[in-house]
Amino acid sequence: MREATARGSMGRRRFLGAGAGAGVAATTAGAVAWARLTGETTGTVLASRGEPAPQFAVELPIPPTARPTGRENGVDHFDVEQREASVEIIPGRRTTIWGYDGIFPGPTFTGRTGRKAVVRVLNSLPVPTSTHLHGGVTPPDSDGYPTDLVVPTELCGRKLRRGAPGASGHTMHAPASDWHLSPGSKAYEYPLEQRAATLWYHDHRMDFSAPQVWRGLAGFFLVHDDEEERLPLPRGEKDVPLLLCDRSFEADGDFRYPAKDPTCTGEPGVHADYMDGVLGDVQLVNGAPWPVLDVAATRYRFRLLNGSNARRYRLALEPGPRQGVPFTQVGSDGGLLGRPQGLQDVPVSPGERYDVVVDFSGYPVGTEVTLVNTLGRGRMRQVMRFRVTRRERDDTHVPTRLSSTAGALDPSDAVHVRQFDFRRTGSEDERAMWTVNGRPFSTSEVLAEPRLGTVERWRFTSDFHHPVHLHLAHFQVLTRDGKPPRAADAGWKDTVDVRPYEVVEVLARFAGHRGRYMLHCHNLEHEDMAMMANFRVV
Repeated sequence: MREATARGSMGRRRFLGAGAGAGVAATTAGAVAWARLTGETTGTVLASRGEPAPQFAVELPIPPTARPTGRENGVDHFDVEQREASVEIIPGRRTTIWGYDGIFPGPTFTGRTGRKAVVRVLNSLPVPTSTHLHGGVTPPDSDGYPTDLVVPTELCGRKLRRGAPGASGHTMHAPASDWHLSPGSKAYEYPLEQRAATLWYHDHRMDFSAPQVWRGLAGFFLVHDDEEERLPLPRGEKDVPLLLCDRSFEADGDFRYPAKDPTCTGEPGVHADYMDGVLGDVQLVNGAPWPVLDVAATRYRFRLLNGSNARRYRLALEPGPRQGVPFTQVGSDGGLLGRPQGLQDVPVSPGERYDVVVDFSGYPVGTEVTLVNTLGRGRMRQVMRFRVTRRERDDTHVPTRLSSTAGALDPSDAVHVRQFDFRRTGSEDERAMWTVNGRPFSTSEVLAEPRLGTVERWRFTSDFHHPVHLHLAHFQVLTRDGKPPRAADAGWKDTVDVRPYEVVEVLARFAGHRGRYMLHCHNLEHEDMAMMANFRVV
């Protein structure tokens, strides 16, 4: 089974090989019609084997909170171990995962604005890893650059594969001098000089991010500050992180993934049919298939994270509330909005986060409310279910003013305009690859050098669905195809969904640190197939 894609001979003839200027010109009525025709969900479904996983049969698990191993001089220290474990995901079956502390998702780290967190990652897996704090304003040596690896002790001294070709012949180049290897463990330093926000961490190893995240290497990292804590928003057990992702399974319960080398030690990449991105046919939330959460008839805050490799969501509630909007958005990737806004649905591409408040007070006790993905088909249209089981006193509310630090940037502040074209190059008969500005990733090539403390206007163009993620820099969406952005684009962001043949302009602020950082597509199969580029803050 193949879900709708933005590929095809017509689109390929018109757009493959076109430059950035052609990408801009492609935003015509015909291109828009083509994008609508091909649908919103892109990639190839990998069918599970064995009996289908049951829906709405397990309770929603909440990842445990990581406990500091020490606190001193304004620094919180944490230890976490990446290790293999056997867990029950599908009821009655065992799945081998690669997890932080052997769980999936990993433990939720909590930090405080202005208080440094040092996370020591011990690698007990059979492969190298690189941990990226997604959304973090982080020094370059702790950013999780794809060739900055933590190598398990048993692999130390062995020659690692460097710059070999992967799926469809793509090649990412990294000279020996650009590989930085930490034997056994690495201490990542996170200053957390940033606003309260829902961040997440995941593996970022070059060529192998997709299969290693698929196996479980991801988790939440929540940053808090005084401004957020003064708000009367839901908290405690009613502040719920929800990591959404899709997976496929073998008949025995193990993960299924179309890797060329399932060991993640040899040739990287996926089989050619999955170059667009791998879609699973089992919906997981916090690592459980189609779970159920019992709720009171009160307000809840949900921290929505799309941790899928390639699947996109447009989330809705069925039934919706009799009055008001289903979702009140209070935060985006980079933290609180200035003011809340009502959303009928929530579009979430891979890597994006949305903080929303849902008010269950209008539902009678006994009501079952389903969170659905209107972009999904069949069983994948359902995500999870809420059961309204009781009434409780609710002293929370969503104030009309949320944050005084969420001010909009002025386009006149931009000191430079740059363009980045995300596109598949090559043809059906040639070696194809996903590229930025027509070039595959090279660690030695830098496409931009913004100055620290400045704002730049960056323009993204595409031939496909590409969730574009910037490391270090947070940005605000300025336009889509020259028109105002969507309501769901509001706030400070680090990831933006660029749809087929679309032009998205953002105002990016480069603050915090100098050094080498990345922008890339957060469709992880695209990332592993060379759709990354460097920029250097100077």
